Amino acid sequence: MDSFVERFGLWSADQRAQADEVAARLQAGEVDVVRFAWPDQHGLLRGKTLVASAARAALRDGVNLTSTLLAKDTSHRTVFPVFSAGGGFDRPGMQGGADFTIVADPATFRVLPWAPRTGWVLCDAHTTDGSPSPFGTRKILQRAVAGLDALGLEFVAGLEVEFHVFKLDDPSLELAHAGQPGEPPRVSLLTQGHQYLTELRYDRVESLMELLRANLAALGLPLHSLEIEFGPSQFELVFGPTAGLVPADTMVLLRSAVKQICQRHGYHATFMCRPRIPNVMSSGWHLHQSLRRKSDGHNAFMPAHEGQPLSDIGLHYLAGLKAHARGAAALASPTLNGYRRYRPFSLAPDRASWARDNRGAMLRVLGGVGQNATRIENRVGEPTANPYLYLASQIFCGLDGMRRRLDPGPSADAPYETEADPLPRTLADALAALRADTVLTDQLGPGFVDYYCRIKEAEIARFNLEVSEWEHREYFDMF
Repeated sequence: MDSFVERFGLWSADQRAQADEVAARLQAGEVDVVRFAWPDQHGLLRGKTLVASAARAALRDGVNLTSTLLAKDTSHRTVFPVFSAGGGFDRPGMQGGADFTIVADPATFRVLPWAPRTGWVLCDAHTTDGSPSPFGTRKILQRAVAGLDALGLEFVAGLEVEFHVFKLDDPSLELAHAGQPGEPPRVSLLTQGHQYLTELRYDRVESLMELLRANLAALGLPLHSLEIEFGPSQFELVFGPTAGLVPADTMVLLRSAVKQICQRHGYHATFMCRPRIPNVMSSGWHLHQSLRRKSDGHNAFMPAHEGQPLSDIGLHYLAGLKAHARGAAALASPTLNGYRRYRPFSLAPDRASWARDNRGAMLRVLGGVGQNATRIENRVGEPTANPYLYLASQIFCGLDGMRRRLDPGPSADAPYETEADPLPRTLADALAALRADTVLTDQLGPGFVDYYCRIKEAEIARFNLEVSEWEHREYFDMF
């Protein structure tokens, strides 16, 4: 009987050959278990762990997961009426917690260096008839990449990712700490702030940095540097440029890897944008991006003449990012917490502007004539973003700028004073801007945008039911 993959023709010839290599490694007894991991709507990895003998068959047959996973917000609450007709998704086959199938991309297989004899493979979501799931975000990025491929171009991105690591004092595992979500762990600092890039601070946490470096290198991730960031217990990892889906695949594996490695060694790592600790500095995810011509491998953003910040293609792409900055904000910064980062004079943007090598602008242009590293750095993102949606939004926006030959306007040399569209100040405003952006809605799919916004709006509704410490302090005694 044909496998799920063969029945629906889901793999390329290269993937079939890669799967044969993976199956041979499993047959040889290299690992005991394989984690089949699928990035959900939030960019969180979910999946199942199969013993090696079962994993060999599952490579081609896929692994079934419950469709309610597609309906969950960040508290793991199911926010769609899954037992109604269509499961609340207005799609047949989604009701009643029915199955969907995740299929391995064998090119992503690796052995986890921190988990003994454990393999790992990234998967794509499919409906039971073999169609790509309309809610599978990795497939959305694949569509965006294909749009560039049709123009003879390749998306190239490098990652700058900020995060915090603390000493884990108490994991909060008492019975009273259970909840949805549960009580957060209690932690203490590894470094005091604010000593940006000081060697003394790096030396004090060198054991943690070496732990991360060794494991990330063993995973094959293109790690470039490890840095002490501005705030207390804040760090940054920088990754070299990779193409297509690889930067997004790197990000989902990186976040999961860092949290798992730290947990095993008595630390707590968080990619939350702005943790509630004294003197905190917000964490960002700065995305460096360019396009590469497939015909000759040259950077398509590199200008031909002195005085040009970018090539014509690069300028149009830049203008597209600027024009759709408000609509794309919910994909670059998808949490309520992330909007606490957008503030003037903070090294984070507060408006849709661009500038030559200026960290106050949303879009920082780097490079020049003869510089193959010419690129645009988008500083809008937070490290919790689903990387498939974040990167896809960049491509869709850039393509629109190229298609319409948009002009980005003059460089904003004083970015916090330049007249420009303000970035959304709340997640609710960002979702409204996404719904109003017809280009992004069309490219992502109207059904997907409605689905995504409904999940995020459910989080906002839960937040609005909570009484904050600020409210209690402000009003409890006053009135």
